[in-house]
Amino acid sequence: MTQRLRLSVLDQSVARSGVPHDQSIRDTVALAEHCEALGYERFWLSEHHSLPTIVGSAPEVLMAAIAARTSRIRVGSAGVMLPHYAAYKVAEQFRVLDALAPGRIDLGVGRAPGGDQRTARLLNPDPRASDRFGQQVMDLHAWVNGLELPEGHPGRGVQAFPRAETAPQLWMLGSSGYGAQLAAHFGMPYAFAHFIADDACEEALALYRHAFKPGWTAQPEAAICVWALAAETEEEAWRLFASRERTRLDRNIGRFGPLLPPEHADRPRTAQEEDYRAEMRRKALVGSAPQVADKLRALAQEMQVDQVAVITWAWDAQAQRRSYELLAREFSL
Repeated sequence: MTQRLRLSVLDQSVARSGVPHDQSIRDTVALAEHCEALGYERFWLSEHHSLPTIVGSAPEVLMAAIAARTSRIRVGSAGVMLPHYAAYKVAEQFRVLDALAPGRIDLGVGRAPGGDQRTARLLNPDPRASDRFGQQVMDLHAWVNGLELPEGHPGRGVQAFPRAETAPQLWMLGSSGYGAQLAAHFGMPYAFAHFIADDACEEALALYRHAFKPGWTAQPEAAICVWALAAETEEEAWRLFASRERTRLDRNIGRFGPLLPPEHADRPRTAQEEDYRAEMRRKALVGSAPQVADKLRALAQEMQVDQVAVITWAWDAQAQRRSYELLAREFSL
């Protein structure tokens, strides 16, 4: 596996204590412009609902803003939580996005709710909606690519406009074996959420490659999405990491809130939290730029991928931007 990594960005529009939510959204758009200038390949946006830590609730809207203000970088969803929506409407949205940025749109889809089950029911009252995910993915692929649906399908003859010579690239996003198997079955690109389930990453990627059947792509195409933070010094990186660390510790006890400044992100309060913190730091891709670059190369080698999407949370938006700058320099983007 080559160590010439293809680096992308996954941004979640994290909420920051003391910073208005609308500023976080505008920061995401500015970050996309910045990362295009740095040479990153893709800029993906997540979808979350009723989660006080993350305010990125409508990736398709943010994608339109970013597509209009960039010219080279691929812009995508990571991903649209498809069971909440009609596949046909998603196809229309992404056909419009492709018209704004021809050949630059990625349509990443996932099955998870992106929030709690109560909120999921408000988005789609059908409790069995996720059971039809596989069919939705097939329908979506047909509509975004202008293909005819099979005989007997209620959508046969219905077209998603606007039509063009290009089409969004469909990706499967997942953090378990289910998404890996479905991506392999359809023969489509697959991105694993290493930042959510790092222990399951290697097994899911192996399952994807082993079960892959040529379909919408001829060969397996895999990426991993990781959380990483680089700073001028290792000491500064760990100081900045305290914000993310506190958020993870609070999440474990069901407490959600905006990202705190490092100086307000107090240390673990219990022995259990201290143990979790130690394990989190052992695995964290945090440090000086050379240290983080080495960790990313080692992880990519272990997972046999050459595409990595980096998520970076920092209370200070400038520190977040600087982290991406440092990594771009280390990888000669």
